[in-house]
Amino acid sequence: MDSIEIRPLDVTNAYMTYLFPFSFREKERKKLMEQLKKHHFTFFTLDKEELQDKYYGDDIKIVHEELDQFFLPFIEDKLFPTSTNNRGFLRYSKEVEESFTLEVNENNFDFIINSVDITLCPFGIGIITLRTTMDEEQETLTNIVDHIAHFRVLEPKLPFDKGSKIHRKNKVYGTTNELVFDYICQPIKPFIIHDEKLAGYYGSLPYFEDERMHSSVFLIAKDQSEITEDQLFRLAHLDGKDINGNEFISSSNADYVKRYVADHVHNRWAPSTYTIASEHTQVTLSNKKKKQLEQEISQFMSVHYYNLMLHYYYKIMLLKVAFEHSEVSWAKDKRYVEELIELISKFYSRYYFEEVSTRSEGKELTRQLRKVFRLEGLFDEVKQTVDDLYRAQDNQSDKRNNSLLFMLTIFTVVSGIYGMNLVIEDWKGKTDWGKVPGYSFFEWISLITALTGIGLSIALIGYTGGKGIYDKYRKWKRDRS
Repeated sequence: MDSIEIRPLDVTNAYMTYLFPFSFREKERKKLMEQLKKHHFTFFTLDKEELQDKYYGDDIKIVHEELDQFFLPFIEDKLFPTSTNNRGFLRYSKEVEESFTLEVNENNFDFIINSVDITLCPFGIGIITLRTTMDEEQETLTNIVDHIAHFRVLEPKLPFDKGSKIHRKNKVYGTTNELVFDYICQPIKPFIIHDEKLAGYYGSLPYFEDERMHSSVFLIAKDQSEITEDQLFRLAHLDGKDINGNEFISSSNADYVKRYVADHVHNRWAPSTYTIASEHTQVTLSNKKKKQLEQEISQFMSVHYYNLMLHYYYKIMLLKVAFEHSEVSWAKDKRYVEELIELISKFYSRYYFEEVSTRSEGKELTRQLRKVFRLEGLFDEVKQTVDDLYRAQDNQSDKRNNSLLFMLTIFTVVSGIYGMNLVIEDWKGKTDWGKVPGYSFFEWISLITALTGIGLSIALIGYTGGKGIYDKYRKWKRDRS
């Protein structure tokens, strides 16, 4: 078995984008939007051409027309709504343009946070995006990857994750969570839902399996350097430095590294540019000069970012549905089950599509993202969830109908017999209830049957009418929120 050589690589430019989700209440969506506007977040639309070079760092400009043409029409309307009243992904952006230093492993890494996005997605899911760049003329691949691996950790729990600090002027943040929620995105903090049973930030999303931000990175290597498999593997797994501060790679099997890279890399533009993706990062590494990569960097900030965000949202929503299905109490949550079925149906019909791009490269990267996010397996699981919910609802409905039919049949038979064969003179005209104690056995049966039948009819009419009114009110309330 061949040993793995870790080859050094110097990087001249690094653009790093971090995404992480949160949960908010749909009924507070308008209040949240008002709060964002109050704190100088701008609603993003494609017709605002002045925003094309505002949020992405020096000398970087995205092309709104390319965004308009990259996605299929039924996706474009959802990703780029023209008004906050439209359904879809409402993006609010704000410039930051501040310098920070991450201190970890006895190394200081200077970086700039260019901007932040807060995207309010359908069904109470939000995604925060941080756009950062390396504030150095040159840095080693190991130090960049080590920075990404530590910065993306919101709440460090493992020994490997602990020990980093973020410096901003005279302020020190002990965790990325403090930097984001106590400073950069402070306006949304009161709106985030927290589960009392779960501690920390991810009480907001108890079904999310990783307490780290998803990273998307574009790196430019120095002087036409050769790009090797070990470098791509380390980027996919964010293998920077170990707990002792030494550079490392998380495999000792060269054949495994080769197979993994071949299975996860997009090498359409090889040997100068490669994109490799894993469940927690997507990295593009190129050895071209920066001037030759202006279009690629612009696409990284625009069309490829939206493609990634959309599929990241798909993953979160599928996990959400699977989790909420597991939390259902069948005996108590009948209306909740109906709402969950409605949520799944709306998500499928309005937002979840296998094909989202008109471009061949977009389709290739879409397949790559669907694979690393395991969307096919999650989708099949949720489809089974829908079938189970419908089946359970049908079974419960059948049982209720059978019980009701049984009761109505008994009353029909008994009342029919007495209606044909027995007439109580006391019920004609004004009823004398004082004679009731003197009724015979059969007269008592007749009285009880009549009163119970009348009461049951009134109760059924009241229940059906009340349920219809309540369901319409809940639907009206959901639509308003």
